[in-house]
Amino acid sequence: MTNHNETDYVLPGKAESYWIATTPESNYPPISGDTHVDVAILGGGIVGITTAYLLKEAGVPSVAVIEADRIITGVTGHTTAKVTSQHGLIYDRLISKFGKQQAQQYAESNQAAIEKIASIVSSKGIACDFVRKPAYVYASSEESVGDIRNEVDAAQNLGISASFKADLPLPFKTYGAVCFSNQAQFHPRKYLRALARETEGDGCHIFEKTRALKIEGDGPVTITTDKGTIKAHKVIQATHFPIHDKPGMLFQRLYQSRSYVLGVRIEEHFPQGMFISAEEPVRSLRSQSAGEGELILVSGEGHRTGEGNEIDHYRNLEKWIRSVYSVNSINYHWSTQDVITVDHVPYIGRLTSDNENLFIATGFRKWGMTTGTVAAMILTDMILGRSNSWEEVYNPSRFKPLESAKTFFSQVAEATKGLIGDRIVPVHEKASQILPGEGAIVNIEGEKVAAYRNDAGVLHKLDPSCRHMGCIVSWNNAENTWDCPCHGSRYNATGEVIKSPAVYGLHKKNVNE
Repeated sequence: MTNHNETDYVLPGKAESYWIATTPESNYPPISGDTHVDVAILGGGIVGITTAYLLKEAGVPSVAVIEADRIITGVTGHTTAKVTSQHGLIYDRLISKFGKQQAQQYAESNQAAIEKIASIVSSKGIACDFVRKPAYVYASSEESVGDIRNEVDAAQNLGISASFKADLPLPFKTYGAVCFSNQAQFHPRKYLRALARETEGDGCHIFEKTRALKIEGDGPVTITTDKGTIKAHKVIQATHFPIHDKPGMLFQRLYQSRSYVLGVRIEEHFPQGMFISAEEPVRSLRSQSAGEGELILVSGEGHRTGEGNEIDHYRNLEKWIRSVYSVNSINYHWSTQDVITVDHVPYIGRLTSDNENLFIATGFRKWGMTTGTVAAMILTDMILGRSNSWEEVYNPSRFKPLESAKTFFSQVAEATKGLIGDRIVPVHEKASQILPGEGAIVNIEGEKVAAYRNDAGVLHKLDPSCRHMGCIVSWNNAENTWDCPCHGSRYNATGEVIKSPAVYGLHKKNVNE
């Protein structure tokens, strides 16, 4: 794949996630006309599919999953699929900022999520490459050793089977690591496609190619889609970034981050385990059984959506992996986008305390396989009227001043810059300078224009204002998309929306070159 940019770098391998490339595409129908269900779930990723499965298993008569595209092709289809309660160096910070009780809730819930997945895999006989492995966070410098030891102590204090490892079987220098034993990894699409098949039928539905546009009311709730209307007693937003936020505080407490993955085959034997660095830029490694031999998933290079040169991040990952292993081939490359809360703990529960029927699950901070399963377990209990001891730490109405204030104000400042286009400068003075296959923000007739020239030479001119809240989009040169730096909405090169919270495409711009 050749990119018409300032670099001659060619993105290596197939531009597709390994999980999507190795499983058939689903083919559930869109909604047709008006529908009424007990519970409607917006979003067909791990939260949506798992929650629907658990609700049906618990006897809820009618559940509908509504997905704008195909199920398990969004963030869940682009994960590195670590099933672990080890989420970086988190537990020492949680104890310090949230207190031991809520840190305990976080630890117990994620450990329980691992066992819930394992139980479902076993009871349903799902062939999804589920395998137990230890998970490590390693120090790349001596400065981080103290943080590693503090994390070991914190995790052990919370009852997690954690230990300090002085040496790791990696081909580069490390300075110790925290090890969580008996963690796991799997193939997320094989797992969730099986759950979807269990869910569909007998009054329960999966609707694909159905984009939710609006949510109104509080019982029953009306969801307006581009294909029809759904009324539901309860509604869960599991859309990664919620499309409906009243009274509007979540958009100031969430931001989106992009990161990158290479699927690599190496000459050396890869050690048993999943590995991630304690420092930035993150370097994450884990293996995956793939035909003859193993595919090594190399990931990291995270940054806020809409900022940075995406091609450079792939190049950095490739340069690094070639410096530490003998690379035979790079078979896949893909990127993903994760929602992060200002205090780094997901929001799971009622959207507001005064509405019994609207729920959200978001902010998984790159650890959605376990926290997404936690969300499904909590939301199932809440909808069924059962108590759940983990609710408190994930409550969307919480605000932790010590942990949140600095990030909160930083997020407000970033969103303000995006609204006024402060970070955006025209890449070209004239639209005529844009080459085929290239996009850029340019000035035409004194107006900012998001301009893209297709391979046939036709120039598409768009209003660069995101349809969510009006922030100015930027060009993603690795995937040929327009990305919003404020809240992470994404559009294809010609302006069609491909990722929420926006639900409508960019407006056309009628200006002369």
